[in-house]
Amino acid sequence: MREHRLRTGTRLTELGFGAAQLGNLYRETTEEEARAAVAAAWDAGVRYFDTAPHYGLGLSERRLGAALASRPRDDYTLSTKVGRLLEPTPERAHLQDDEGFAVPATYRRQWDFSRDGILRSIEGSLDRLGTDRIDIVYLHDPDEHWDQASTSGIETLVELRDQGVIAAVGVGMNQSEMPTRFVRETDIDVVMCAGRFTLVDRGAQDDLLPAALARGVAVVAAGVYNSGLLANPRPRDGAKFDYQTAPPDLVGKVHRIADAAEPYGVTVPELAARFALRHPAVASVVLGMRTADHVTANAARLTREIPEGLWDELDRLGLSPRIEDHPHTEGTTA
Repeated sequence: MREHRLRTGTRLTELGFGAAQLGNLYRETTEEEARAAVAAAWDAGVRYFDTAPHYGLGLSERRLGAALASRPRDDYTLSTKVGRLLEPTPERAHLQDDEGFAVPATYRRQWDFSRDGILRSIEGSLDRLGTDRIDIVYLHDPDEHWDQASTSGIETLVELRDQGVIAAVGVGMNQSEMPTRFVRETDIDVVMCAGRFTLVDRGAQDDLLPAALARGVAVVAAGVYNSGLLANPRPRDGAKFDYQTAPPDLVGKVHRIADAAEPYGVTVPELAARFALRHPAVASVVLGMRTADHVTANAARLTREIPEGLWDELDRLGLSPRIEDHPHTEGTTA
């Protein structure tokens, strides 16, 4: 598995393990499935693992920490997020979480990008993960909290980085405009950008990616299947794009991409997984994985070599214009 380094020296494998599904995203994941998924990722060469308190009200962090407990801590990179404090609500334990995770509502999420909130959040994450350090800490979805996140939030994380408590500072969002401001106006090392640099959505190419290249900030691409539209060889009935039913014109475009790829023996999910890594600002693609089978499929997609002739064909057809910058040529083997 190829890897790239942040400007801080932090290593990211080109495939990152997204652990939201370990927190029972949309439906239950068993303890056995969670352990097997992490083990399969390790066997596939994955050494970057990402989670957050938000995912299953801490369940994802607990499961990921337990699954990695026997691995040498220096051999992998671990990231989590701050901005949503978990406040105990035992009186709601009989209810189900209302933010998409199949877990009891034993906590509520409280937005907090203050210094105290971030320190409390990291302390809780360290405890749930069962580790003594976190490599990357992202500000998580500060869309409505720019003023606090860009001041006390960043300042606290930079201070922790300078003290050696964490290795790198980042921001993770589902848009490109505000992360671009973070890149240009604050001292961050990495951006996790979900859904805005994909086979069918290139919003980040106009603002975030050029800014990141100019400032030496790495980009981690997430949401590369755009909520499922690009997750199958052909869009399924009712396929989602950005959590909504995909519009017919976009579904038609994906079918035309599949038509063009078919003679090359390449599928849409393989194209979607590889696409972001063609840009030199992108260091890693994080994919959500619930089971060992998911890991095997995603690792195969991410390591699939796509013929240059196919990218040329997609460009000629106007389905996926060429990326102006050259793809990665550097990297090491993990």
